[in-house]
Amino acid sequence: MAELILVVGHVGAGKTTRAIELASAIGAVRLTPDEWMMALFGESDPDGKRDVLEGRLVWTAAQILRSGTSVILDFGLWGRDERAALAWLAGTVGATARTEYLSVDRTTQSARVAARWQESPHSTWAVTDAQLEEWRHLLQEPDARELAGTYRAEPPDPGGWAPWIARRWPTALGT
Repeated sequence: MAELILVVGHVGAGKTTRAIELASAIGAVRLTPDEWMMALFGESDPDGKRDVLEGRLVWTAAQILRSGTSVILDFGLWGRDERAALAWLAGTVGATARTEYLSVDRTTQSARVAARWQESPHSTWAVTDAQLEEWRHLLQEPDARELAGTYRAEPPDPGGWAPWIARRWPTALGT
């Protein structure tokens, strides 16, 4: 059965490195919005295009899952609702979902982000320590139930997960 793997963690936690390892080990397709944003726009979120691009990657993931191939979403996915919505979407196309969480302490995070910028500024974003500190509070860390695959969030009103996904990622459910 195809599996949707949600790679979760802060900037500099090693998400992309882990996603590459997983894709190689299990033969999954890896979708990483930063790579697309850099190639297409040279910026992380010009004019709100990131949500549109992520939506298309979510749509693509659903198509790949339908074909029986596993997909890794290397998005960060800081919000619990994002992860719950994607797990629901995986179920609608006959796939399972799991969360792969990478933790990183603040000192290591800062060092990794600085090293990444110094080593390959053409393939990453400049991130300040102030931004890292601000973002640390935005991640809703997965709990044991989510990591075990037993967490099921109640669908939001009105309408459930589909309208929620359409609002969060405007191009995720389109054809």
